[in-house]
Order: sequence, then C-alpha cells, then structure tokens
Amino acid sequence: MANDIRVCDKCKHMKMKTALPKLQKMAPDADIKVGCKSYCGPCSRFAFIFINGRYITAPTEDEVIEKAQKYVKK
Repeated sequence: MANDIRVCDKCKHMKMKTALPKLQKMAPDADIKVGCKSYCGPCSRFAFIFINGRYITAPTEDEVIEKAQKYVKK
C-alpha cells in the first residue's frame, strides 16, 4: 500500500527543494502532495508533515523527516 504524504509549500520551516528529495528517498512509493493543509497555526511555528493520517511536527525539516520515518508503511 502506498504511503500518503502531504506537505505545505507555504511552511516557513520546510524548503520544498530539499524536503521533497528526502521524502522520496524515505518512501519511494509515496504519493506526495504539496499544497496548503489548513494547518496554519502549528505550521507557522514548526516544520510539519502529514503522513498516513498523522500530523508530525518538529523544530526543523530534518527532525520532522526523521520523526516521520516510523510512520512509513513498509
């Protein structure tokens, strides 16, 4: 089953140019959608990833990707 990953291109804590390759490497089969997730409060304070139904937040892009790895479906 493919992983569902969603990220916001307006997030101040994530750079799509660097985040997307990392996410694709983490979950090659993932359906990665980029766009506003209406999660603006937390998005303004933290990097976040919506993965398989869960919002994962962390102070930095690398930290949030590391935390999201445990929710990747194998």
